[in-house]
Amino acid sequence: MHRSGRLRKVLLLLLAGLLLLAAGTAQRGLNRQRADLGLTRVEPLKNAPPVLVFTTVVLGGFRGLIANALWVRAMELQDQDRYFEMVQLADWITKLQPRIPTVWVVMAWNMSYNISIKFSDPKDRWGWVQRGIELLRDEALKYNPHEVELYRELAWHFQHKLGHNLDDAHLYFKTAWANEMHQLLGGGRPNWDELLNPQTEDARRRVALLRERYKLDPARMKETDDRYGPLEWRLPEAHAIYWANLGRQMAKTREQLIKLRRVIYQSLYLAFHRGRIIRLKPDEIIFGENLDIFPRTHAAYEEMMAEDEQMRDHIARAHRNALLDAVYFFFVHQRYREANQWLDTVKKLYPKDYPPEMTLEEYALRRVGEDVGETDMNKTISNIRGALERSFINLALDEDDQAQGYLLLARNIWNRYMGKIAGGPSEKRVGLPPLEDMRREVLEQLLPRLDPEYEAALRTKLNLPPPGATNLPPVGTAAPPPGSTTNAPPAGAGPPGTR
Repeated sequence: MHRSGRLRKVLLLLLAGLLLLAAGTAQRGLNRQRADLGLTRVEPLKNAPPVLVFTTVVLGGFRGLIANALWVRAMELQDQDRYFEMVQLADWITKLQPRIPTVWVVMAWNMSYNISIKFSDPKDRWGWVQRGIELLRDEALKYNPHEVELYRELAWHFQHKLGHNLDDAHLYFKTAWANEMHQLLGGGRPNWDELLNPQTEDARRRVALLRERYKLDPARMKETDDRYGPLEWRLPEAHAIYWANLGRQMAKTREQLIKLRRVIYQSLYLAFHRGRIIRLKPDEIIFGENLDIFPRTHAAYEEMMAEDEQMRDHIARAHRNALLDAVYFFFVHQRYREANQWLDTVKKLYPKDYPPEMTLEEYALRRVGEDVGETDMNKTISNIRGALERSFINLALDEDDQAQGYLLLARNIWNRYMGKIAGGPSEKRVGLPPLEDMRREVLEQLLPRLDPEYEAALRTKLNLPPPGATNLPPVGTAAPPPGSTTNAPPAGAGPPGTR
C-alpha cells in the first residue's frame, strides 16, 4: 500500500509537469496572438520615470482596479465641468495605464478643448492648447510609438484646433506657432541641406531643438514636403500633414487609413486656400493662398481614391470641389493657363458635373455671383485679393473702368461678408482685415512682378513714390466712377506686363 501510494504521487507529479509544460506552450502561442492583435504589451517601458516604473511593475494587477476607480471619479468631475481637478486625476491614470491610447487622448482633449476655453486671455488659452499637444507628442508617443490613433489625434490638433477658425483665439494660436517655427526654420522655404547636414553651431542648435523639443525629424519633414508640398512649415497644416503621414505609414486597418487620409487631403485643401504667410510679426499674421501646392493636392486626392475603392465616391466629391475651387482661384489671380488646365481636368474626370460647353469665363462669372454671398472666411479673402489684384493690373493697362469694376466687386464681397457676421459672436473670430489694408498688401506683392513700364504707369496712377521706397503711402485710385464691365480676358490669355 505504501509503495502504491508513492507510485501514485510520482505519476501525479509527472502528470502535473506535463500539464504545466502544455500550459506554457499554449500560453506562448496565446501571447503571440494577443501581441499580433494589439491586445497586450509585453515589452518593458524604456526611459520611464521612477513613479511610472513603480506603478507599472510593482502594483501589477492592482493597477486596473485603481485606474477604474480614478476613471469613475474623472467622469463625475467632467459631468460637473470641473476640468481642473480632472488634470491631476488624468495624470495619475496615465501613470497607471501608459499603454492605453484613450487615456492620453482624453487628457489631451480636455486640456486643449475643455480647459482652454475657460480662459478669456488668448495667451493663457494657448498655454493649455500647447500642453495638450505636448502631452500627445512628447509623452503619449514616447510610450506608444506605434499607436496610429495617437498620430491621428496629434494631427487633428494641428488641423482643427490651430488650423481652423472655430476658436476665438485661433489667430493668436497661429501667430504664436508661426513665430516659434520662424525662429527655427527662418522665413520662406526651409533650407533642407542645412537641416539635414548642419555645418554651423547655430544650425546644429536649431536641428537639435527640432528633434528634442518638437520631435520633428528633418529627413521626414523633407520627405513629407517632397510628397505633398511645397508646404509652409510655419503654419499648422504642414504639421498636421507631417503627423498624419507618419501615422499613415504604420496604419494596419482600413478605418485607420481612412482617418489619416482625410486629415491629409483636408489639410492640403486648407493649405491651398491660405497656406502662405504674407506678413508675420510677433502679434500679427496675414495669410495668402498657396496656389503652387495644388498639383500635389490633386495628386493626393487621386492617390487616395486609387488606394480605397470603397471610399472612392466620397473622396471624388471632395476632389471635384477642390478642382472647381482651383479653376476659380487661378482665374481670379490671373493665372489663366493653369485655370484652363484644371478646367480641362474637371471636364475629363467629372463630365456629368460640368457642362462641356461652358467656358472658363462663364464659369468664373457664375462663381462671382455665388461668392458675393460666400460665408467662408478663407474663400472670401482669396476672392477679394484676386479682385484687388485684377483692379491694379487694369489700372496699369490704362483700363480704368474695368479697374473700378473689380474694386467695386472686392468692396461688395467685403461688405456682404462683414454684414452677415456684424454684431454676432463670430465677428471677432472670423472678421476680415480692413479692405484698405488688403489693397496695400496686394499692391506690395504685385509691384515687383510687373514689367518696369507697367509698374511706372501704376505708380503714376496711384501717386506712389518711385521704386526703392521702403513704405507705401495709403493706396488711392485715379479711376473714374464705374461704368464698365468685369469681363475676363480670352481663355488661355494672361495680363500683359507681369513677370
